[in-house]
Amino acid sequence: MKLLAIAACALFASIAHAQDELASDRPDLVESSQVVGKGRVQLETGLLLERDRSGEGRERTLSMPTLLRFGVSENLELRIETDGRSIRHETEDGRRSTQAGYADTALGFSWHAWDAAGSLPSVAVLVAAELDSGSRAFRGQGLRPSLRVAAEWDLPDEMSLGMMPGIGVERDEDGRYRYGILGAVIEKPLGERLRGFAELALPQIARSRHGGTQATFDIGAAYLLSKDVQLDAMFSRGLNSRTPDVAFTFGISLRR
Repeated sequence: MKLLAIAACALFASIAHAQDELASDRPDLVESSQVVGKGRVQLETGLLLERDRSGEGRERTLSMPTLLRFGVSENLELRIETDGRSIRHETEDGRRSTQAGYADTALGFSWHAWDAAGSLPSVAVLVAAELDSGSRAFRGQGLRPSLRVAAEWDLPDEMSLGMMPGIGVERDEDGRYRYGILGAVIEKPLGERLRGFAELALPQIARSRHGGTQATFDIGAAYLLSKDVQLDAMFSRGLNSRTPDVAFTFGISLRR
């Protein structure tokens, strides 16, 4: 996290403003098909609160998801991503415990494959690998790669549809396993600077012995303070017992 903060400060001090409005990957699951552009850097960060209740047990987690995007060319960006500082409070059988530390970091890139044309969507391919670099309480096992494809269609009334299928590799006590990823989001402008969205997100599609499928319904909004600054907020409702009951996030995206 310290290296991430130093890199962000250095790049924000040295790179010129972009001229078009930013396209942020916050706060929903489905990523943008756009990249930041050559010579640009974009920081997307916020706070995420998740709450879950299972029988007599309760769990509350606060984290700081952060994404740093570097524009290598007009069609390619490098990405550094982490859930940042994380604090987990658990209550079970009347006993309370707290774990705090830093989440793992993922390195990757996004390639804007083509622009929308006719009925064809704008498409980006995202490749990432999560490293076992976090604190013990939040650290995964080994290198965990993922591949996602983000597609965006323009709809009537200035609405848009985004879809993101993908596949990833994770590890547990039984070894490596593959899981699916799927998200679909509808966006609509609610004014000159404000947009609202609703999303169905499945960040993990897996067999029950590997944690099963997780699913949420998300609703939120994003507001452009300027062409380089966006504020956002989102509420999520878990759709099954394998997913946190509720989650709320708010954050900011900055571009230079």
